[in-house]
Amino acid sequence: MAGVRVAVLVSGTGSILEAMLAEHVPVVLVLADRPCRAVEIADGVGIESVVVDRRSFGGYGTAFDRLGFTRRVTAVLEDHAIDLVAMAGFGTVLDAPVHDAFPDRILNTHPALLPAFPGWHAVPEALAAGVDVTGCTVHLATVEVDAGRVLAQEEVHVLPGDTVETLHERIKQSERQLYPRTILAYISSLETQNSTT
Repeated sequence: MAGVRVAVLVSGTGSILEAMLAEHVPVVLVLADRPCRAVEIADGVGIESVVVDRRSFGGYGTAFDRLGFTRRVTAVLEDHAIDLVAMAGFGTVLDAPVHDAFPDRILNTHPALLPAFPGWHAVPEALAAGVDVTGCTVHLATVEVDAGRVLAQEEVHVLPGDTVETLHERIKQSERQLYPRTILAYISSLETQNSTT
């Protein structure tokens, strides 16, 4: 497992990154699309961090150069000889080049039980739909958002009086346990494949 080099893509507080580090996921690079606390976490434990700032590629509106941004992210990952990419609250949808470079090697976590409630508004949509149970999904990332093969899921019950914030926090608690375990299991499966080929 020590031989697999994992990059974590981040945009925010880094709580999932912290959970990965606590479970000894072999993270060698943290890449952010904006300055954020997750970069500080990486720096604080001696893991290399790189910020590929969206603002240098047109920002957050219609002028955003998604393809150019993706190519830059892909180049950074390749320069660091990354084997596996884990998105952890990464706020930018990436284009085809990164998926071509890392086929079946990009994992993502989503705050719903896919295929239910794909996209950015999964938690409010689950509440609005009145479901009793939602949860989190770890899946392979593909060009089509939230459509890749499901690797693991965990249910989270919706409680009376739940708000988007309270429900999302309980889902995050599940993600912080499920995601690192799933990454480590996926690494083991990759190593098994490599040893038999």
